[in-house]
Amino acid sequence: MKILLLGNEIEAMLLDEILTDKQIPHFIRSYHDSAYDGLWQTQSGWGYIEAPEEYREEILRTYNEMSI
Repeated sequence: MKILLLGNEIEAMLLDEILTDKQIPHFIRSYHDSAYDGLWQTQSGWGYIEAPEEYREEILRTYNEMSI
């Protein structure tokens, strides 16, 4: 399930590392498409994170703490 939109690659890498350390299953997908040279990233954000619904609150809390 799509949990959160990500603004940039650095944010994605940091959140990926934190969630991996916490052993939270997740997948980060970029909107980059080489055929369109990243056009969708400028319109839709960098990408998003998918995870099981039961981890939604913990991921959002982690993201908010990371952004402070």
